[in-house]
Amino acid sequence: MTVFRAVAEQASFRKASEFLHLSQPAVSQHIHALEEELGCRLFDRSGTRTSLTPAGRLLLKYAERSVRVLDEARAALSKLDGEVSGELRLGASTTVAQYILPRMLGVFLKDNPKVTLSVVSGNTEEIVALLLRDSVMLGMIEGPPRSKEVHVEKFLDDRMVLIAPASHEWSGMGSVPLSALAEVPLLLREQGSGSRHVVEQALKKIGLSANKLQIRMALDSTEAIVSGVEAGLGLGFVSQWAIGKAVRLGTVVPIRVEGFELHRDLTLIRRLGPAPEGVAAAFQRFALAQNPVPSGKRKPHSRR
Repeated sequence: MTVFRAVAEQASFRKASEFLHLSQPAVSQHIHALEEELGCRLFDRSGTRTSLTPAGRLLLKYAERSVRVLDEARAALSKLDGEVSGELRLGASTTVAQYILPRMLGVFLKDNPKVTLSVVSGNTEEIVALLLRDSVMLGMIEGPPRSKEVHVEKFLDDRMVLIAPASHEWSGMGSVPLSALAEVPLLLREQGSGSRHVVEQALKKIGLSANKLQIRMALDSTEAIVSGVEAGLGLGFVSQWAIGKAVRLGTVVPIRVEGFELHRDLTLIRRLGPAPEGVAAAFQRFALAQNPVPSGKRKPHSRR
């Protein structure tokens, strides 16, 4: 069912093949064999987007249920030898997936060598949707989840930084006034991105709503924004974690905006209900330990 679930979640045979590290013909052949075995068509391939048929939607519910049962079995088996093992399925929004998670996973997997790992990246809304479908065990996101069905806990601090090309007229200036933000073209993340939501809400609080900004382009990753800024397409707000290399190379410069500091929490999310067990619980403990909080100060909260 792994291939079936991947195609269903990615809504694309090509994207599913990239995610699974298989050839597209191999993915198509697997789905064709499954449809032959079940005697029904699972995907509608008539349009530009691959979508589930009614039979496919029904099968997906059973596939997700089987994943939950398998996770429970793995957690129970791992308790027999006292060692963390099993499959860990994580979802991470793009900035976390690109710039933060790789270093975290290097340490976690070194300490837990029997864990097998899969990571799906997307924007905040996409990761929340995957979590609620049990396609991932835990999510790591940049913006507030717009769902009442998730438990949210901070795991790391972040600061959003305005960056400009090194050749920009603001380069070398000590700071720029708030009003100047409305006078320059901006590159923002796409709708549904936690980064975009945080930036727009912070600017709105200081009187700069979206209709007062010159939003030149919406891009689907932090890396694309950095590249766009380097190319002189505009200025952009990105995570401090994302600009180290570009700043060292001298292709972009951070710009300080007077009276404006944009901090946010990077958060770990799971479905409401019983606390995770086994490998998911082990990773949750590890992730929360990355941002130590004095005893009694941590305040886990849920969207209710």
